[in-house]
Amino acid sequence: MVFKLVITGRPGVGKSTLFNKIIETLKSKGYVIGGIRSPEVRGSDGRRIGFKIIDLLSGKEAWLARKGYPSPVRVGAYGVVVEEASLLIEKALTNALTKADVIGIDEIGPMELKIPVFREKLLDVLDSGKPLILVIHYRLRDNTILKRIRDAERIVLTLENRDYYSRTIPSLVLDRIRGNN
Repeated sequence: MVFKLVITGRPGVGKSTLFNKIIETLKSKGYVIGGIRSPEVRGSDGRRIGFKIIDLLSGKEAWLARKGYPSPVRVGAYGVVVEEASLLIEKALTNALTKADVIGIDEIGPMELKIPVFREKLLDVLDSGKPLILVIHYRLRDNTILKRIRDAERIVLTLENRDYYSRTIPSLVLDRIRGNN
């Protein structure tokens, strides 16, 4: 069975930090990692102003959502930058499907799922047969997605266990992915 890892947990527990450590560990061993990550962006005053989408293969980035952005597609105070994000997501996930050894996505959540092409490409990724490292929003309730990842190994990250997982999971994932080949 192909290795799939799902990382979930409440906001602020270190899911993205763990994801990035895993990705860097795999890259350091020569694996080609494709996919996307959606880091928050903070202004000069330290306040969150939005989220970007970054292509893990090319390093290219686009806005996913911005505070005050005039968009009919919204998540809380953020306007989703649908057109810009769609172009990057489609290219990043298409390239990941053809060029990557491992696909990583941080995160599968309400904001990303507001982009129609994300859901379409995500389902292709989930059905790809490639090893997957996925950060899942803790309240994700999409049954189509959840059914496709039901066989994945899961980590529910908490403030109490994050240091342990940060030390142990990157090498464990490397060993599990090596076992797939």
